[in-house]
Amino acid sequence: MAKEAKAPGRPSTYTDDIAAEICERLTKGEPLAAICRDDHMPAYRTVYDWQKANETFSANIACAREAGFDAIAVECLNIADDTSSDDKWGGESGDVRTANSEWISRSKLRVETRLKLLAKWDPKRYGDKVALTGGDDGDKPLTVVIRKPE
Repeated sequence: MAKEAKAPGRPSTYTDDIAAEICERLTKGEPLAAICRDDHMPAYRTVYDWQKANETFSANIACAREAGFDAIAVECLNIADDTSSDDKWGGESGDVRTANSEWISRSKLRVETRLKLLAKWDPKRYGDKVALTGGDDGDKPLTVVIRKPE
């Protein structure tokens, strides 16, 4: 196999320590692309190659991503529940309280962006579509049969 050309200092050889750090950071909701931008981390393509070559690492990445999606969902709740900057004070004496519409709009955007990404990344758990099936993941969709009375 040909040796990959990498930027100086970026690892291309799989190690348990690097794999553990990647999974830990994914668990916290950090995107893999952002993790791979760090100088001490492998390139995104290298991590992808490791996943193809190592079933255990691939399974660990999948579990870490699932936990990371949950962390992002919790972050959405925290953003929505944070009312600390919803109001601003103004007026000549600083005693007039008004809605901080810029802060509220920005918070709404932050939540909506995360929810849309979650729906794309994990549509079964965070998507809007509801599929009616017989119960198991492998079941076919339910069919409604209406019979004419005899």
